[in-house]
Amino acid sequence: MQLDAAAADGALDSWARFCALTGELLGGRGDLSVGPRFTPVVADLCSRGLATFLRDYFLHSLEETFREKAVKKFWQHFHPYCSSSAVDRIKFCAEEHWPDEILSTALEDICLEKSYQEKCVLVLLHALQSYEDRTPKTKSKAADCSFSLMPRYQLMVSSVLLTTLPLNFPEILNFYFKKKLEELNNVVAGSDDSDQLDNYDLVERSNTSAWHSAMDIDGQETVISESSYLVKNIGKVVRDLRCLGFTSITEDAYSSAIIWLLKSKVYELAGDDYRIPVLGCVKKWIQAVPLRFLHALLTYLGDSVDYENESSGLKSPLASRPNSFPGIGVPSEALVRWHMRLEYFAYETLQDLRIGKLFEIIVDYPESSPAIEDLKLCLEYTGQHSKLVDSFISSLKYRLLTAGASTNDILHQYVSTIKALRTIDPTGVFLEAVGEPIRDYLRGRKDTIKCIVTMLTDGSGGNASGTANAGDNLLEELNRDAENQENVDYDDHTNIDEKQAWLNSESWEPDPVEADPLKGSRIRRKVDILGLMVSIIGSKDQLVNEYRVMLAEKLLNKSDFEIESDIRTLELLKIHFGESSMQKCEIMLNDLIDSKRINSNIKTSLLKSPQSVPGQEEKEMSQDVLDATIISSNFWPPIQTEDLVVPASVDQLLSDYAQRFHQIKTPRKLQWKKNLGTVKLELQFEGRSMQFTVAPVHAAIIMRFQEKSSWTSKALATELGIPLDSLNRRISFWTNKGVLTESAGPDADDRTFTVVDSMSDVNKHITANDRLDEYQMTEEGESSVASVEEQLKKEMTVYEKFIIGMLTNFGSMTLDRIHNTLKMFCMADLSYDKSLQQLQSFLSGLVSDEKLEFRDGAYLLKK
Repeated sequence: MQLDAAAADGALDSWARFCALTGELLGGRGDLSVGPRFTPVVADLCSRGLATFLRDYFLHSLEETFREKAVKKFWQHFHPYCSSSAVDRIKFCAEEHWPDEILSTALEDICLEKSYQEKCVLVLLHALQSYEDRTPKTKSKAADCSFSLMPRYQLMVSSVLLTTLPLNFPEILNFYFKKKLEELNNVVAGSDDSDQLDNYDLVERSNTSAWHSAMDIDGQETVISESSYLVKNIGKVVRDLRCLGFTSITEDAYSSAIIWLLKSKVYELAGDDYRIPVLGCVKKWIQAVPLRFLHALLTYLGDSVDYENESSGLKSPLASRPNSFPGIGVPSEALVRWHMRLEYFAYETLQDLRIGKLFEIIVDYPESSPAIEDLKLCLEYTGQHSKLVDSFISSLKYRLLTAGASTNDILHQYVSTIKALRTIDPTGVFLEAVGEPIRDYLRGRKDTIKCIVTMLTDGSGGNASGTANAGDNLLEELNRDAENQENVDYDDHTNIDEKQAWLNSESWEPDPVEADPLKGSRIRRKVDILGLMVSIIGSKDQLVNEYRVMLAEKLLNKSDFEIESDIRTLELLKIHFGESSMQKCEIMLNDLIDSKRINSNIKTSLLKSPQSVPGQEEKEMSQDVLDATIISSNFWPPIQTEDLVVPASVDQLLSDYAQRFHQIKTPRKLQWKKNLGTVKLELQFEGRSMQFTVAPVHAAIIMRFQEKSSWTSKALATELGIPLDSLNRRISFWTNKGVLTESAGPDADDRTFTVVDSMSDVNKHITANDRLDEYQMTEEGESSVASVEEQLKKEMTVYEKFIIGMLTNFGSMTLDRIHNTLKMFCMADLSYDKSLQQLQSFLSGLVSDEKLEFRDGAYLLKK
């Protein structure tokens, strides 16, 4: 389009007047009187097709003015904090009213300037609309300019602020919301009435446009509660920040503050006390503080949408009809989403806290069962079971499965782990993963079987202190097993009627996705604590054999015949392992019962018979001092025998007893094991006596000093019929007690022992802990019964030649191949019935004896 000179001059004159009026309008202090003069100039320029140019120039002028008058001043409020060091920022945060006052002042100033500029924009908008009204049939650019003018201005404001945003401003907002929410939490926590947030109507909506309504939401002044006052102040700050285009930054700031407060609350309630459930308290607190705050804030900002409002648009199917919250009623969809988000974070935080302390929680089980229940609910909600498995296995490897941990402690922790994880996961899927490293480690310990048997039979749960942990004692499991025998087995479908089968099918649930597909769900559910303990050992027979050895040791060392607790334990074991497996143990206990009765009969018969030689009573011992344990050797484990020459008086006593037994139990005869049993002695020193309970060999040693007060070690060993090294080891008991003194003998390898005369010499060797009327003798490393390992080695010696022959022919063989070959060729009298673990133990012994080599997973002859 070409313009003549007059038209061009008119356009230039109108543009100059528009620029002058724009400068006058924007530079004024609340003076909007240029409006009437502005309208004809805008109309003239629009008629010339310059609407777009005047809009862009006006917005550019607004931007320059906004930068100079508002933005620089706004950011200067926060410059001291942003330019300070990290230490100085901590001092800022410690100030009582920081950043409340600075943030409120800065937002008030910039919002006033923005409010005035919005009025200036409305002046131009009114001028453009007036031109459109005069030319309704003409399509011009003025309509497009008037429609985009206010959105472009809002975009300009947010763009200017975001491009000049200091890096530390989000940090300031975060701290502000943390501080305010903490104040709100303290107010609600210290108030008897937690409904304060809902006692005041914080909403006043205006029917004007969105940017105009933000200027005057709070027209009324009302007396409000403290909590409502806090929410109102926070709402003003949020509203002003959103008005300036900081919507995303603001939402992130107060969201992170709420999450931080929730996390702090979970840690405060949970802590290290595992005896109190906390999940319910956390959920109540979420509804009492964060949700009520968000409800009031969203309502204040006009973001709350009523579910009954049909114009609210599409709703989430997860939050279609929420339950009403205390003090809130039926929440909006936004509040429901917040509730789901906060609850999930609370579950996840408490779950991570409990998983991190799961080792300590299981140590304290069952006192810590409330914490286990909380963890179970959290995992059901989050489904993060794999996190528990990985974390707990790592804790076990570094804290439990180490050389410094005793086998008893590992077993106690394993039992508690089984019980705790069965609470969390009744299917036992995750127990399989967690328990496998423990079982593998325990299989490598030599005393595992002995410790398991001790836990099964000892009322103290295997603890040396004798104090039982209710969660560790496996004897309780035997009791429960006995009580549940009348219940139908889970897999026994033959005795289930159709109604019960239908009920079972209705309650069926698939295994978790983490379940091992190689192990069926029935097998998994059937495994109990005792079954898992037996799986460590390898077979039921090994456990029964170890129990038999320990029972024999216990019975042979009994000075009385009180075996009621042993009978009760045996009956419980019979229920779990079967009567045939425990038959030999039952015979052993019956031997004790018979021994008690036989002792009584023999003593009665001896008292009735007359003495053979008058006056011999003083030299001979009375039969009252002898109690014999008579055993059926075919049913007892191999007994450790040792030659021992006892004093003549004792030997006569044993002969009389054996003769009377033969008379009563013809044709049975006694074969005395003189090295076994216990002897109660009373030693007298110058009017004072001391009592000892010792082994027969110790009694034989000290009784020889009745004949003479001094003996050489060689002479005493010959007199007792025991090896010299054995004597030197046994006689140290009396020298340690101070009863005997040791001195150099006639030869270099001989020593002389002398009994002391006075009590003062004895007291020199007795510590404060030993000053008792009776001393109990214990010798570590010596046992009355051959251990299971010794029995196995003796039994497996028969197969040693077969193994050597196989390796000679085949060169090298794996463990499985040796095991299968022995089962195939060792039949009849030399039938092979050992387990794979027993064979591996025997082969390891041959490797230690340097008869075999173990290389690349195979055994071969030592070259």
